[in-house]
Amino acid sequence: MFRRREPVPFAFLAEAESFRSNVTPPPRPRASYGEIAGRLLLGLTIVAGLVGALIVGMPSMSTPSSTTTQQSQASQGH
Repeated sequence: MFRRREPVPFAFLAEAESFRSNVTPPPRPRASYGEIAGRLLLGLTIVAGLVGALIVGMPSMSTPSSTTTQQSQASQGH
């Protein structure tokens, strides 16, 4: 009824999950002041772009305050 799974030909792949190394990786090098300034400048540029797009798009998203209906001359019978 139930089929048995075939043995994996690469048994070391299954054992790799349980393997733990006793070698610690080297510490990450600290970012230089130039890299930090570049990341900060990139972040500020992205935020400024989003804020600018929101400011430019605000007039098109707002509804007009005066709700006067405009009728064409054809609808008035002229």
